[in-house]
Amino acid sequence: MTNFYNNRDAELWSLAASGDAEAEEELIKEYSRLVRICARPYFLAGADSEDLIQEGMLGLLSAVRHFDPAKDVKFRTYAEFCIRRRLYSAIKSASRFKHIPLNDYVSLESPEIDESNAQGLAHLRDPEEFVIARERVSEITDSLRGSLSSFESKVLGLYLEGLSYEEMAAKLKKTPKSVDNAVQRIRRKLAQYLKHGDNQ
Repeated sequence: MTNFYNNRDAELWSLAASGDAEAEEELIKEYSRLVRICARPYFLAGADSEDLIQEGMLGLLSAVRHFDPAKDVKFRTYAEFCIRRRLYSAIKSASRFKHIPLNDYVSLESPEIDESNAQGLAHLRDPEEFVIARERVSEITDSLRGSLSSFESKVLGLYLEGLSYEEMAAKLKKTPKSVDNAVQRIRRKLAQYLKHGDNQ
């Protein structure tokens, strides 16, 4: 199946689609990093990481169970839409996030996707909207980097790639605590950026 990165993922999906729970669990594990990548920007803006990971995993599970390989959409693309839609809905409905400057960031990061159109991505009302939104997030990230130290900038890049603190620490030859401190500083700077807007 050309809709998957490799034959193993295609085989796992085929088994999962036929009711193999172990194959479904394995495929979800294979794509769990995608959940972290999609959710990381929200963590930086102050959302609860565990809650969002759980929501993102539910979005991934939905993708596994509803993916149609006959459609001209790669599984990873479809999974990303399902994950981001779930994250967007969770943040939008969570009143406990109201004191956190997430609204602008959410609207830029993940435009809402209609449930009935999620599979046929080409049939979205504005198929360019998602790409534009991701470009705007890149603009925010680039602007934020101007206020970061060299170490913080490296941490941000690895963080948005979905690496764990331990993985980042190993790559940067630092302690996980140093990485965590850098992430907290980045979060504070992002909160200030979102508070004052793009002109900061």
